[in-house]
Parts: sequence; structure tokens; C-alpha cells
Amino acid sequence: MTSFSTPSDIAACRELLRGGSRTFFAASLVLPRRVSDPAIALYAFCRLADDAVDLGNDRRAAVDRLQDRLDRAYRGQPLPMPADRAFADVVARFSIPRELPQALLEGLAWDASDRRYETMFDLFAYAARVAGTVGAMMTLVMGRRLPDIVARACDLGVAMQLTNIARDVGEDARAGRLYLPLQWLREAGIDPERWLARPVFNAEIAAIVQRLLDTADVLYDRATRGIENLPVSCRPGIYAARLLYAEIGRELERQNLDSVSRRAVVSTKRKLALLVRVFALLQTEWTPARRLPFSLSQLEETRFLIDAVAATPAPPVVRPAKPRMPKIEDRVVWVIDLFERLERRDQMQRSQI
Repeated sequence: MTSFSTPSDIAACRELLRGGSRTFFAASLVLPRRVSDPAIALYAFCRLADDAVDLGNDRRAAVDRLQDRLDRAYRGQPLPMPADRAFADVVARFSIPRELPQALLEGLAWDASDRRYETMFDLFAYAARVAGTVGAMMTLVMGRRLPDIVARACDLGVAMQLTNIARDVGEDARAGRLYLPLQWLREAGIDPERWLARPVFNAEIAAIVQRLLDTADVLYDRATRGIENLPVSCRPGIYAARLLYAEIGRELERQNLDSVSRRAVVSTKRKLALLVRVFALLQTEWTPARRLPFSLSQLEETRFLIDAVAATPAPPVVRPAKPRMPKIEDRVVWVIDLFERLERRDQMQRSQI
């Protein structure tokens, strides 16, 4: 297989993330090297894609440029940029179907056009693109392609995105963005446009936020069954990320579901308390405490991602060397940073309004 990148390209991607994304850089400390290098390349490309749309003056033109970069990567003619060369290697090496990053760009295009979402199913479609795609791609990098496992990765990404939306209702509204299902607002007697012009917290908004969190919790539970089917060396960190991110919802509930006048933040003390039971398992063969039936249906809105993976031949199997496990303190740093990284995209958008 032709290689487009060099070790210096991976080093450049790693340095990019070290300076602008502590979590992406710290992720390499917990994952085995065979996963961390391609993950760094994947993360770098996705980060630059986010930046191009979120920070650019012409967001739609930025999406068009990203489309060209994606085309070149899949043709094996990446632009002479470290992230693009490394990304081209990753999609070829791990047989990542074009539909996955293409869907991510579609979600970014929806953001660029300030798209609204009529129903919860419409919101699922958005979350599948901007978050489910990344979960699916990372699952392939970790060497897992079975439909049920990919479906659970998509569930985790969608759950995290719904948590973001529930947490950021007020900040999004003040920036002119509205992700809450319009149908839910009307059912609660709220006119979406009038509320967006003057966002206020009330019992009706609280009930909508709770519905979002309840939906996310179902998906978090479903995702747990996929995590236990990941490689042993990858499970604890991903499970910890799932646990910590779901805690945003619990914090919202503790503040009476008011995400209009304030923003839920999980304290470092609380994060560390939650991580105690996770890191106690790091030196053992891990299995989740809660077991659910594995015969769970996938979200219809993520089916196209799962089908695309199923239709793409797997790459040749290469037996990996025994991974070098990082120190326990490095893993703690990574998991806490991961929590912060998953907020990065929305924070960057808000800072530009």
C-alpha cells in the first residue's frame, strides 16, 4: 500500500493537537501506539475541518474547500499538508468508507446554513453526522467493524451531542442558534421564533431539556454494550468518557434543568470521584457492571453509516505487537481532558458570534 505520510507528518499532527487540543494530544497517552497514531491523524483532520467552518468568514465556502480536500484524500492525491497526507493514509489503511467523513462535512454544512430541526428524528440525523461519524471512524481505527459494535459507537456519539444541546440551550439561543426540536417547543406552547428572540427559562423548557437527557441516557446505556467489545486496551478510557459526559446531564438535573441562564459544569472533584471505579478496573480484564441485551436496534438515522461500513471490505488483518500501557496518572489526565475536548466544537462556535 502506498504511504502518503511520513513520521514527521504524524509528529506535526501531534504538535498541532498539543497546542490547540489538549484532549486529542492526551488521547495518545492512553491508546496503544497502533491506535494512537491513526487516531491523531483522524483527529487532526476533523479538528481542522471544524476550524475551517467555525472560524472562517465564509462558512459555506469553507465547506466547499473541505469537500475538495476530502476528494483528494480519497483519490490518493492529498494536499501537501501533514494532516491531509496522514488522513489519506488512515482512510486507506483502515478501509474507512467515504460515506463517513462525507456525512461529517454534510453536518458542518447544516451548521453553516443555520439549519433547524423539526422533530427528534431530524435532530438524530444531525447528531449522526457531526458526532456519530467520528465514533464510527474511531471504532474502525480500533479494529472493530461488526454492525452491532459500530451501531453502539454511533449511539455514543449521538448521546454526547444531545447532551451538548441540552447543556447549551441558552448560549445557543443567544447566538441565534436553535437545536431543540421545533415540534417539542410547539407542543409545549412555545413559539420557536419568539422564544429565540427572547430566550427565557421556564417549566416548559425544563421539560424539553429533560426529554433530551432521557433520550441521551438510553443511548449511553446502549453504547456500553459496544464498549465491552472494543480491544481491552481501549475500553477503560472510552467507558470513562461515556460516564463523565453523561454526568453533565446529572449536573443539569441538580441545577433544576436550567441551561438557559447558566451552563452546567462538572467539577474536577466530581470527575475524579466518578473515575475511582473506572480506574480500579484498569489493571484487570474489564467488563461493565450493567449488562443490556445485545440485540438492540440501531437508530434509523445512523443506519447509513453502519451499512457503509458493512459494505466496505475490511483491511488485511495485521497482528499487533503487545501494546505498551501508559502510566496510571497519564490515563487520569487523558480522561479529564477528553471531557473538555468533546465540548470544543460548541465553544469555538460561540466565541465567533
